[in-house]
Amino acid sequence: MAEPTMRALLRRRDLGLRLVSEEDALPADALDRPLRWVHSSDLADPTPFLSEDLALLTTGTQFDGLDGADGYTGYVQRLSGRGVLGLGFGTEVHRSGIPDELVSACAASGMPLFEVPYRTPFIAVARAHSEAIAAEAYARRSWALDTQRALALAALRPRGLDATLAELGRRLGVWAGMFDATGALQSSHPQEAIAPEVLALLGDRVIDVLTRGLEAGQSLAIGAHPFMLFTVGRGGQLRGVIALAIDALDPEARTVVTSVIAMAGLALEQSEQLARSRRRLHTQLLSSLQTDDPALARRVLGSIPPAPVVVAVAADAPVGPLSDWWERLRAEGGAASFVAESPEGVVMCVSADDEGLLDQAAERFGIRIGISEPESYSAFSRAHSQALAALRQESSGAYRYADTVGASILSALATDEARLVAESRLAPLRDHDTSTGADLERSLRTWLEHDARAEPAAAALGVHRHTLRSRIAQAGALLAMDLSTFPARAEAWTLLQTARD
Repeated sequence: MAEPTMRALLRRRDLGLRLVSEEDALPADALDRPLRWVHSSDLADPTPFLSEDLALLTTGTQFDGLDGADGYTGYVQRLSGRGVLGLGFGTEVHRSGIPDELVSACAASGMPLFEVPYRTPFIAVARAHSEAIAAEAYARRSWALDTQRALALAALRPRGLDATLAELGRRLGVWAGMFDATGALQSSHPQEAIAPEVLALLGDRVIDVLTRGLEAGQSLAIGAHPFMLFTVGRGGQLRGVIALAIDALDPEARTVVTSVIAMAGLALEQSEQLARSRRRLHTQLLSSLQTDDPALARRVLGSIPPAPVVVAVAADAPVGPLSDWWERLRAEGGAASFVAESPEGVVMCVSADDEGLLDQAAERFGIRIGISEPESYSAFSRAHSQALAALRQESSGAYRYADTVGASILSALATDEARLVAESRLAPLRDHDTSTGADLERSLRTWLEHDARAEPAAAALGVHRHTLRSRIAQAGALLAMDLSTFPARAEAWTLLQTARD
């Protein structure tokens, strides 16, 4: 039903109202703005008693004694400044016809001026408009109820969330889209209504809303496209965003959207429960794969990524969104994957041909990922160990085990536990240096760097070779090592390389 406007009021044949202003000379929307009320007054300045967006009716008694057009101009300008949308003049009540000065003043201000004939009481005009407001409110409530029923039926169809979203877009007459918790567009209706570049910018705004954990509706504009965003879920459990290509909603439409948000939240909660069950199953199957036997996983899941595969471990990764991302890739005909939780992090297994997707995952989620070399399932446990070794590297993003092959074996063994042991073993030597000001640790390191040869090591330190030999003997005594033997020298070198400076 059309909104109650000045044009709708003028079209009421039972009132006999006549537009005096030339419509072509009025502002484009002068007759089509929503009209909130109709009021009557013969005061010379009724504006203190008026609200915005109403039509004012008058019989013109306030114009008695006016000399010239200035009084009419000031009167109309006061009404226009207060937000009055139109002026109705009741003829044949106090005077015959409408003063020409009033017609000119209204034309100059762009104020619609209409005649109310003698046979039409002002109260009839006000009542007709109030009935139109009531009829519109009833129509909107009826629309909301009918839309609620249609949405409930849509929710019962296959892919109920998509069907509900499509029905919402049709009922509102706008584009509607659903973004998941990762900020990816899951579905939209109509699909081609929004340009890809606008959708990309909208996706960035959605990710910002999800990252900040906002719950309220957001209004924004991307170029000439207005949007409203509504989060699904609460607080730290935001599960997605519903976007509508609209700049505002009336109360009835907002109620409808709120019901869709509730239905979407329930549907996504059920999906999340299924996803958690799937992740628990995958975690149990991971134990089977680590025995280098894929038979159980293949029998339970039906299919697993084709060999050769790479195994990856992600540290501090959001397992839910990460699993959903891989699942969406699979549903779109992309890579098959196996994702499971483990004490070390999120374990991912993909075909070696899809290894590049792990780099995308690291960038998209801002996480560290260690990646194995391609292996068969009979070497899954080795691949998993390689991924963990790569993950221990102090590197951001995706780091491959192959990149560590050229590194020293000592750096691979330099775990926190190994550093603790090394620092404990070197403690007597370091305590001695601290208390006496000696330089035994640096002397030992320099001597070992010069293959335990006294002459070049002493020269590098700037001391006599006999001084160096004395220091090495003292260091060996403090460390309880016979540094004349190769095993002791190898152990000392390992301690010095592993311990923190």
